[in-house]
Amino acid sequence: MSAVLDSPEMTALRTLAEEAARSTAEGIKRFVEPASGTLGRAKSRRHHLVFGRRGSGKTSLLMKAAHDLGQDHRPIAFVDLEPFKGHSYPDLLISVLIKSFTLFNESIEAATERAGGRWSLRNLFGVLQPRGDGFDAKAGGELSKRIEDVTEKLKFQLRLADGADLQRTTTQEEQSSAEGQLRSAVGVPSVGEASSAVGVSSGIRAGEELREAFPRSKIEFLRQHVMEYGDILAQLSGLFRGSSYLFFDDLYFIPRRDQPRLLDYFHSIAKGNDAWLKIGTIRHRSQWYVHADPPTGLKLGDDTDEINLDLTLDSYALAKDFLSEVLNGLVEECSAPPISDFLTTGAVDRLVLASGGVARDFLGLFWRSMDEARERLQANPAHHRGPRIGAEDVNLAAGGYGDMKLEEFRRDALEDQQRLEEAFGQVKEFCINAAQANCFLLDHDSAGDHTARIDELVDLRLLHLVRSRVTVPGRAGQVYRAYLLDLSQYTGSRARRGLEMLDFWRTGAREQLRRISLIYDPSAE
Repeated sequence: MSAVLDSPEMTALRTLAEEAARSTAEGIKRFVEPASGTLGRAKSRRHHLVFGRRGSGKTSLLMKAAHDLGQDHRPIAFVDLEPFKGHSYPDLLISVLIKSFTLFNESIEAATERAGGRWSLRNLFGVLQPRGDGFDAKAGGELSKRIEDVTEKLKFQLRLADGADLQRTTTQEEQSSAEGQLRSAVGVPSVGEASSAVGVSSGIRAGEELREAFPRSKIEFLRQHVMEYGDILAQLSGLFRGSSYLFFDDLYFIPRRDQPRLLDYFHSIAKGNDAWLKIGTIRHRSQWYVHADPPTGLKLGDDTDEINLDLTLDSYALAKDFLSEVLNGLVEECSAPPISDFLTTGAVDRLVLASGGVARDFLGLFWRSMDEARERLQANPAHHRGPRIGAEDVNLAAGGYGDMKLEEFRRDALEDQQRLEEAFGQVKEFCINAAQANCFLLDHDSAGDHTARIDELVDLRLLHLVRSRVTVPGRAGQVYRAYLLDLSQYTGSRARRGLEMLDFWRTGAREQLRRISLIYDPSAE
């Protein structure tokens, strides 16, 4: 086996790459900013939707922003929405409110602990003052108690059956008293005066009861408490003398119909209360705004801005530099040899190509490619492909990695799985059997369901955008987008003979994409 690949440092690098492929709190120290200023925006006093494919770094960015803000003693609630994907609305909203308030309470507890926890006598008048950096522990305790009370009420609502028939019984005396209070408030004569003057009666004879039936409404309960919950956020920001932040990760796991309603409610309680929303999601798997009367959700440009983490193969050089920087960070951490000592130039390009520019896939394919190269060299130390990880090792790793991508695709597609599988099958059939190439072209101005499915398949990492504008000789005035079929679909055990690999990223290779034979027309399927 290669002395380099078999070294303890490379074994440590493989372990780090496997660990870094998943976002964890421990991995924050390895964070690499995808573009200058991205982290600063994620920590700013502005609502943000953070878009990116699975594995593009959404969670890492949100975790890093939350960590830095927490270090600055800001109140933080970081909520992973995936555990709530089976909840129906409005229980979904109630559950997320409970989680958010619970996490904010933890911020108060941490601040109280930093301030010394208990109170101590600090002046001659016997006034209790908090220890620490000026945090008002007494006010913190009062707000914490208020949050606990609100949380318990929400938990009680969660246990109730929504829409259940309820009955309210009112006696003649109770109704007369209520009517008297109402008339007094608006300047109407008393019941006796009104009855004698205009013949109004309470409608209930002495000794009788009025029974009213009405359905329980959790949504109405939530509407009635918008101002209360907003006031809690305002108190929280005042207590900490600065903004509070709500981080929602993986919005796309929530059913689309519920996403704008969830965001709309939290926007309502955050607005004007120095509380800011940071939401990570997949663009074409999400619905963040519904234009209706009234509108629901967050409107881009008005209510919120976007942070786009989708570094595609359309910017191949930038993607390669970023991914190489991510790997170099791990190399330095474990004192491994330089990248050129264990990866061929072709292997680096193939890793970028196979990952589609997604950092998680890049690292996952890297350590699997190392396993392939080690196995190859163990069987034949003098193997003709040499002692370093090569492009063919990446191809073999990509073939097996595709199974994991398909599992994640089925998990993420949920109710749309069948229509997306059909769309992907049609594209794959066209590339392999009709175009006989790993790329295809789609009319830039095309619209409809088929185009939406292509966009979703890109977000699900089974297709990759490689050129946003391509012209084709003989098709004057028409512009196309070029896409790459994921490498896992035609390498490894799925290798296809005769399939042309278009090196679209190489200098002078742009002409390879300008072929009529690559034009894909979904409507013809």
